[in-house]
Amino acid sequence: MKRREFVGGVVAAAGLSGCSKPEAGCNTDTSASTETFQWSCVTSWPPRFPGLGMAVENLASRLERASAGRLKIKVYGGGELYPAFEVFDVVSRGVVEMGHDASYYHKGKVDAAQFFTAIPFGLNYMELNAWIHYGGGLELWRELYAQFNLVPFLCGNTGVQMGGWFNKEINSIADLKGLKMRIPGLGGEVLRRAGGTPITLPGAEIFTSLQTGAIDATEWVGPYNDVAFGLHKAATYYYYPGWQEPGPGLECIINREAWDSLPVDLQELVEITCQSITTDMAAEYTNGNANSLRQIQADPNIEIRPFPDDVLRHLKTIAREVVEELASKDPQVAKISKPYYEYLEKMEANTRISEQAYLDTRKL
Repeated sequence: MKRREFVGGVVAAAGLSGCSKPEAGCNTDTSASTETFQWSCVTSWPPRFPGLGMAVENLASRLERASAGRLKIKVYGGGELYPAFEVFDVVSRGVVEMGHDASYYHKGKVDAAQFFTAIPFGLNYMELNAWIHYGGGLELWRELYAQFNLVPFLCGNTGVQMGGWFNKEINSIADLKGLKMRIPGLGGEVLRRAGGTPITLPGAEIFTSLQTGAIDATEWVGPYNDVAFGLHKAATYYYYPGWQEPGPGLECIINREAWDSLPVDLQELVEITCQSITTDMAAEYTNGNANSLRQIQADPNIEIRPFPDDVLRHLKTIAREVVEELASKDPQVAKISKPYYEYLEKMEANTRISEQAYLDTRKL
């Protein structure tokens, strides 16, 4: 009984407030509330799509159950309520309370946002998660989004992706010239400077575009989602690794006024559940990719190939040049890119003698 009283006192003192993160603008009122909230959430993903689409569905259902029905969220897939790439805008304006998408979709509007999804040859899943929650990334992210009336949360990660599906071989840098490829974010800019033509398409349009020859290649996610879209039926060559997205994080964004309207316990519940979804999605993709890769490997019409080393070296050089150029023109990019790359350098030293060194032993 004394132990329970002690724990209860600690919880009450902490207030379950989430106010260890004051930059989220959290409510400091710890009084109990029975008020209910009914929100709408728009996404960039096809409705109930495996992994990406179901993550936000799981977020909504878990929040409703954990809050005993006090926070109910209706999820709309990309195009059901608003176009897939308008999530950021409609949540910013307060048209809906919540959104779920990838921050690199905001390239051209807020270029610095791309650091919180994926930077070519940048942080992987574990490293990005560490940077966001323990390396100062979350504070930078929330400061950046405050001007748009948004509160962001890391909410999902697919792990390192594949390089993509191609209907032509990539044997040298010259093979990138003239290549029409669906590839978003900074990866698209890197391809453009390598001589290709980057094209941004929502997921639902990728298969038809690849099958009809409107594009020569596409990156989407990895085996799990690629098989679900049938991309293995529209291209011959499957390249790896996903240099363009080494560990892309997804975001849950909440309109500032909607966030401030929540009582403190529901704010904390949202924080915790978003972190739970990130962990859960990473596990789902690790399992799903392994299972779907076996299916792809068994198809005699598909060739799984690594990108040539000289191609990767060339793309890596361009990627750093792209970020440096953006930083020279955009103070927000400069402010975030410096600590990002400092963290990447620190992580490289640790990952080299831990995860990478261990994986190398599997070849012995």
